Amino acid sequence: IPAFLMCLRPYMSGFGNEHISEDPRCPGALPEGQNNPQVCPYGLYAEQLSGSAFTCPRPTNKRSWLYRILPSVCHKPFKPLKEGHLTHDWDEIEPDPNQVTMLEGALILPEGQSNGLHTLCGAGEPRGRNGIAIHIFVCNTSMINRCLYNSDGDFLIVPQQGKLLITTEFGKMLVEPNEICVIQQGMRFSVEVFGETRGYILEVYGAHFELPDLGPIGANGLANPRDFLVPVAWYEDRQVPGGYTVISKYQGKLFTAQQDYSPYNVVAWHGNYTPYKYHLEKFMVINAVAFDHADPSIFTVLTAKTTRAGVALADFVIFPPRWGVANNTFRPPYYHRNCMSEFMGLIKGHYEAKEEGFQPGGGSLHSMMTPHGPDADCFEKASKAKLEPERVADGTMAFMFESSLSLAVTKWGLQTSNRLDKNYYKCWEPLKSHFNPKCK
Repeated sequence: IPAFLMCLRPYMSGFGNEHISEDPRCPGALPEGQNNPQVCPYGLYAEQLSGSAFTCPRPTNKRSWLYRILPSVCHKPFKPLKEGHLTHDWDEIEPDPNQVTMLEGALILPEGQSNGLHTLCGAGEPRGRNGIAIHIFVCNTSMINRCLYNSDGDFLIVPQQGKLLITTEFGKMLVEPNEICVIQQGMRFSVEVFGETRGYILEVYGAHFELPDLGPIGANGLANPRDFLVPVAWYEDRQVPGGYTVISKYQGKLFTAQQDYSPYNVVAWHGNYTPYKYHLEKFMVINAVAFDHADPSIFTVLTAKTTRAGVALADFVIFPPRWGVANNTFRPPYYHRNCMSEFMGLIKGHYEAKEEGFQPGGGSLHSMMTPHGPDADCFEKASKAKLEPERVADGTMAFMFESSLSLAVTKWGLQTSNRLDKNYYKCWEPLKSHFNPKCK
């Protein structure tokens, strides 16, 4: 059994549940009947991690109590750290409304040892607690004696290549391609990798991810709450004489502080504010079974809401394998101009609307009200296809980050990465008029 699997224990299931967990090496580590007794079991410190204001209504109130060997306040002062290609400056270059696609090499793996976040696009700003950012991550070395926490918001992580063994204050999670995980605001975590690794990150600040409302669908469907997995308590009582580095992402900048112990010293915890993961194959697909192409909102896995009803700060949407059975219908995605911004990514396979021009590890951004849709080859094939029940997207997993914000592309995305496909617009040039006023 690989060593990295030896430390994993079964997960707890349920989205947003009140969980309790204690490391079996210290039974009874959770205080009975109260949160912060005068003296905690085993001489532990009680520390609350709040993910919402104290006075939020109960359905949206998020917090967990952690019982740890030392409180997280024991560290040296923070000092600035160079951000590299991580940015929240949306004005570094002029706006560009054109359709943007990144070749697979947008997530090109570096030579030598490297870890890094590369910001592709975003809008809003973390100080005002309203906005999002989309990052590309590439890494081939593990975070040894280093951890990161995000003061600005939540990370939704989508690995595209390579496993991620993520250690958090709540326990460990193994996250593989075709799975996602969410590390919520303020949670410290480290990532161990096992070779060349890359993927996508959706960062939201100002809201937490929720399951979408189901409306007339009923009580069941889409991403079911029981399929979300939460780690169980695991701790290490480890001193780090050379210094342990804590990295804070704060107001869009990076800072480091030193401490002489591992932050993963939480022996027990309870609460509803946790990291979690989800396997995309668990998604219960709902689709049109009579005619027409349903809107892609029926494929929403998670949503981060705004204060406007039905309008998302960000949605995470997938396009999984499914049956296509609609009669007298153009079955691929329709041509579209949207009041939302759409970033598409591909974990594996071939995206149905652009089978040749969109590769795993790449991405595309269709900005607010910029036209987009199937390429010419897809349109011609789908318009002439014999409409029989057919499997769609077998062996494929495409996804979309959709936002009500107008996203700006960074200088790295448009220029520095040198991975922009400047001929993307040409995929629509072969479209021709079929209009004939004499033939209905």
